[in-house]
Amino acid sequence: MYTVRPDGLSCRVNRELLLIQGWGAGIRVRATPAEDFRDERLSALLPQPEGATQVQVDGDNAAVTMGPVRCEVTRSPASGELQLRFVDTGTGQALLSEQHLGWQGPRTFTPEAHRSWRLEATFQARPGEQIFGMGQRQHGLLDQKGCVLELLQRNAEVSIPFAVSSRGYGFLWNNPAVGRVEFGRTLTRWVAEAGWQLDYWVTAGSPAQILRHYADATGHAPDFPAWASGFWQSRLRYRSQEELLAVAREHMRRGLPLACIVIDFFHWTRQGEWRFDPVAWPDPQAMVEELKSLGVETMVSVWPTVNPHADNHAQMQAEGWLIDAARGMPVFLPFVDPDTGPLHRVPMTYYDPTHPEARAFVFEQCRKNYHAHGIKGYWLDSCEPEVRPMHPELMRLHLGTGQEVLNAYPLFHARAFHEGLQAIGESEGMLLCRSAWAGSQRHGCLLWSGDIQSGFASFRDQIRGGLNAGLSGIGWWTTDIGGFYGGNGSSPEFRELLVRWFQWAVFCPVFRLHGFRVPNDMAPEALTPAQPYGKPMALVFTETGGDNEVWSWGEAVYEILKTYLFMRERLRPYAMEQMRSYSETGTPPLRPLFLEFPDDPEAWKVEDQHLFGPSLLVAPVLDYLARTRSVYLPAGARWTDVWAGRIYEGGQRVEVDAPLDRIPVFSRDDVQLPLIA
Repeated sequence: MYTVRPDGLSCRVNRELLLIQGWGAGIRVRATPAEDFRDERLSALLPQPEGATQVQVDGDNAAVTMGPVRCEVTRSPASGELQLRFVDTGTGQALLSEQHLGWQGPRTFTPEAHRSWRLEATFQARPGEQIFGMGQRQHGLLDQKGCVLELLQRNAEVSIPFAVSSRGYGFLWNNPAVGRVEFGRTLTRWVAEAGWQLDYWVTAGSPAQILRHYADATGHAPDFPAWASGFWQSRLRYRSQEELLAVAREHMRRGLPLACIVIDFFHWTRQGEWRFDPVAWPDPQAMVEELKSLGVETMVSVWPTVNPHADNHAQMQAEGWLIDAARGMPVFLPFVDPDTGPLHRVPMTYYDPTHPEARAFVFEQCRKNYHAHGIKGYWLDSCEPEVRPMHPELMRLHLGTGQEVLNAYPLFHARAFHEGLQAIGESEGMLLCRSAWAGSQRHGCLLWSGDIQSGFASFRDQIRGGLNAGLSGIGWWTTDIGGFYGGNGSSPEFRELLVRWFQWAVFCPVFRLHGFRVPNDMAPEALTPAQPYGKPMALVFTETGGDNEVWSWGEAVYEILKTYLFMRERLRPYAMEQMRSYSETGTPPLRPLFLEFPDDPEAWKVEDQHLFGPSLLVAPVLDYLARTRSVYLPAGARWTDVWAGRIYEGGQRVEVDAPLDRIPVFSRDDVQLPLIA
């Protein structure tokens, strides 16, 4: 029944072709009713590395062993279905087992149009299991057990189908199709709405070992540019070259550190032309050169949308470089653009990054219009892609339908810029991305939290979201300090939120201030009908939001923020150490406590603290007017309160002071870092 191969075994039973292979430090499983497997261009896994796969066959049963995992195959005497069970080769512990549902097998295929199937894979649920990773979500949970998660990219909801289990395994659903996963009490079920084959990968070990195995299999992050470890300044939006330069010059006048300043959207002529508006930005070369003389790098916003009036639209449409529609017009994002005025929406489409020629074309526009002026940073906004309304079944891309491939859109979009920068010899490029998929880290993706609300509840959610992003392989991660929507600088609560968020961001991989603030000229009286910004939002977008610089909220706030700006400067060498470690090992800079202390049961329960690298424990203050904070100190280390100098033994919870100008931080054992000036 089985065909033994050098890398595993294959068989065909009940019209299902099953392939089990050793793949890196894990096992890859593929199954299909079709005649063969395809399309490796859509796999998150790198090409199969060489390895000593062990295969055993005993009648109807078989086993494939690779590194830390053994896949045991048994045949049901009643149905003839093959069932898979994964075991840790070191301990013999069962990690994960497929599950039958009555007469339905553990793998099901429902025929769909376009020669694809609706796919399901079901596994047994285990009591007490915790599930982490799965990208970045806004539900405010670190442990995903009990959740039903949509597998679809949305603004601030980043779908990366890699899960790390407290039972000692990592699981990659290697399928970019739209779908869902159910981490239920009675079963775990993975669903792809349309796909050619069922495809998943399993590894095992401690959480840190799992992340190393995953990085080896899907790609390590490149070297992190040293310039990007400092402070990034951004807002919605700088309207002109002179306005941008004035902010950078003010930083220098005040003696404040500044590593990067960001040019947001509507700096362009039209979407899909990827060039500066010459009226507002008359001399980008001189602007970038002045910024560089101040020690500041420049980042520019790049959207993948294409206006039908853009100069490039006709060529891109003729060459098949735009996403098409199965029926109706290919309009995926009605949005404003400078050429039609702020109150009129334009029927935008998106370019298709799954087409290699489209990727090359878009990067070439950015090379000649941005990089040629010395710009190294590219803000890949709206790269989910953001579609309104969301009907992926209508979308047709080079590598498949939207149902089949859409979740990989941000991966291919980042690839266009990463490979483009590599080809021209640019080693210090940076890609700030609003979405990602499995393997995006190998293309230098810096993920950020998306367009989130300004509020303490949202702040709490981002900590869990950032930790899960790191456990999904994306260690380069950041937020909009203060949140994106709704920050009102005249509100005492917002000012306190901004201080608390700013303090915490010092201990994030990237330290970046951004947000769509309530406009400075917002009418104080109530308007009819009520408008949250005192005017139509489209006007606020095309004009600009309120001020968003560290000196924008009064002297008391400024003095606190200034203190933390310099704290980050002193920590930059330590931050770069964590970035180098992440590139080498896959261990993210932002770490849940259990990543360093897997043998401490309490460490697995803490969701509102984290480690920055191995040596700093950070406990952000997450409630308005809170001036103390309860902190859990993991067992197996001594912890020093960096403010008070008091030393605590691990394995206990302590209550510490947290006045507005302090975030509770503890150093591990005898580590000394220059946090306090």
